[in-house]
Amino acid sequence: MAKINIEEFIASLKEMTVVELNELVKAIETEFGVTAAAPVAGAAAPAEEEEAAKGPSEVTLTLKSCGMNKVKVIKAVQAITGLGLMDAKKLVDAAPSPIKEHISPVEAEEHKKALVEAGAEVEIK
Repeated sequence: MAKINIEEFIASLKEMTVVELNELVKAIETEFGVTAAAPVAGAAAPAEEEEAAKGPSEVTLTLKSCGMNKVKVIKAVQAITGLGLMDAKKLVDAAPSPIKEHISPVEAEEHKKALVEAGAEVEIK
């Protein structure tokens, strides 16, 4: 069997379709008992550790009280949550209550700013 050099191998890869390349990857995984995703998973672990060190990736925005401007707070809650006016009022009346859960810290800070401007007391957990 004649061996091919690296340039010939790369040239033949360039001529393959995506389906053929996918079949090649599967065949290599089967033949050598490896997976193509292994290096990616190893590289993702340090990124997850780094992210955990920075802080939480998901937080909950909680309304502690509506303050003196209840109407403005209801409108702000309505804009943030997309709820109807009555549902937003019920949420504000039930304070302390979560406004949005499992959101990014950046989004939570934006919503907190809007609620504080409306006169609410807000907490991010």
